[in-house]
This record gives sequence, structure tokens and C-alpha cells, in this order.
Amino acid sequence: MKQAVVSLVNTEDRADGVSRALGLLAQDRVKGKHVLLKPNFNTADPAPGSTHNATLRAYIRELQRMGAASVTIGERSYAKTAEVLAAKGIDTFAAELGVRLINFDELPPEDWVLFRPADSHWKDGFRVARPLLEAETVVTTCCLKTHGHGGIFTLSLKLAVGIVPLRGYTYMSEMHSSPHQRRMIAELNLAYNPALILLDGVDAFVDGGPDKGVRKAGNVILAGDDRIAIDAVGVAILKKLGSNREIMEKKIFEQEQIARAAELGLGVASPAQIKLVTGDSRSEAYAAEVRNILQAG
Repeated sequence: MKQAVVSLVNTEDRADGVSRALGLLAQDRVKGKHVLLKPNFNTADPAPGSTHNATLRAYIRELQRMGAASVTIGERSYAKTAEVLAAKGIDTFAAELGVRLINFDELPPEDWVLFRPADSHWKDGFRVARPLLEAETVVTTCCLKTHGHGGIFTLSLKLAVGIVPLRGYTYMSEMHSSPHQRRMIAELNLAYNPALILLDGVDAFVDGGPDKGVRKAGNVILAGDDRIAIDAVGVAILKKLGSNREIMEKKIFEQEQIARAAELGLGVASPAQIKLVTGDSRSEAYAAEVRNILQAG
């Protein structure tokens, strides 16, 4: 049986949590490779509305320590991407860390590549940013939050919405007006396969989202390479914190994003395939609660 390892660190310190969570995983994932890092910059709102700069900084430094040949940040925001990047100070930030920055909004039309997955709920497929398709290695970082506009939750699977164009195309209106929105989110993930996923759950939205919501302290950092496993553990943590009815009253693997992703073979298909690993007693106690919630659904 395929098993996905997810590391879990119970902490309020993002930099320390990122270092420890990644340290619990195999260290050869990015060595010698050119890495494209996809964050959550849907807006510039404070975490978990967007990726916290401290998390991003720690993640990049760990990738560099792990031997990445280069790191490039690539993103498309819901607001104007240039304005989001400026508001978060990412231009200066990237220069300080020696990483490249690609604003997907500024790509020419020929760099949005049409992708038509079989048996998709998209009418005629969707276009994907060429830098992501051609990246030697893709890594991502997501937040821990619910989604108040039909997605139900926005964790690692939903990061894929930022790989398709917003302006000049109708993909967002097509998705948001469809009864298959959650399935369509899962299908976007067929376009790429991340080598590493980091989830910052130090702060969480347990209702509302993605930009603003009901905030609780999750005090957790997760890492792994299986998007379904990361999202299943993330939903379990939302249940642990106490969330809205759409989270609390539905079994984790019956959530449409997760169920469709499992149908597509994007990762694990049951809680039994998820192995939570920790490195200290505090994190292990937290993980024990999460395991019980996963098993209960």
C-alpha cells in the first residue's frame, strides 16, 4: 500500500518550524535542481490570507541549504500580481535572498500553454503558465484556511488556481459558477507534480477566507510531497480547531477536492495511507489528536 509521509511540528515559530518540518523528510529532493516555488499570494492580506514572509524566507533558505541550484518564485494573484508583490515587499525580499521572481501576469500569450486533461469538468481545458510546466522541480507553500466562495478549504490542492491566467480568459468565472468547482480545482493539479509541499498553519482561518476570516492559532507546520495527504491532514487540523459545518459535518475523504484528486491518482486515497512523523513530544501529542480525527473521518 502506497504511504505518504507528512511531517508535523507544533510551534508558534515559523522559521524554526519550517526548518524542523523539512528536516524530518528526505533531504535530496531539490539537490542540484532549478526550483520553481509557488506560494499563496492570492492577495497581500496578512497570513493566513497570504504566505507569511517569514515562512517564505525560511523555506527558501532551507531549499538553498538542501542544495538547490537556483530558486525562482512564480505566482499569479487574484488582485493585480504586481501590486500584491509590491505590498508584500517581495521584489526586495527576492533580491536579498538571491532568488528570481516571475510575475505570471506579465507572461506573453504564448507562455500560457493549453492543457486538456481527459474526462475533465473544464469545458475546453485550461491554460497553464509555461514556467511551471517547464520547471525542473516545483515546490509549493500553502496556508491553513477555509474558503468562503465555494472551495470549502484552500490548502495545497487549491494553490493550482494560481497557475492559470486571470485576465483575458474566463477560467475563474467558469470555475466559480460551476457546481463542479471543487472537482475542477483538483483537476488543475494534473498539470504538475510538486516535489515538496509546505503548509504554514501557525495561524488559520476556520471560517470565511481566503483573504479574511475567523482566525484561530493552529500552531503547526506540515511538510510532505503528497497534496492529498497534506490537505487531508490540514482538514483534520481544521476539525481539531473547530470550523464551519462544511468542514465539521463531512468526512475528510468525502470532500470533493480530495475525493476527485484521489480518483485522478494524485496521491493517497485513504487516511490509512498517511504516516505522520514528528520529532518531539509536544508535536507527537498534537499528531496523536490529528491521527484520531483522520481515522474517524
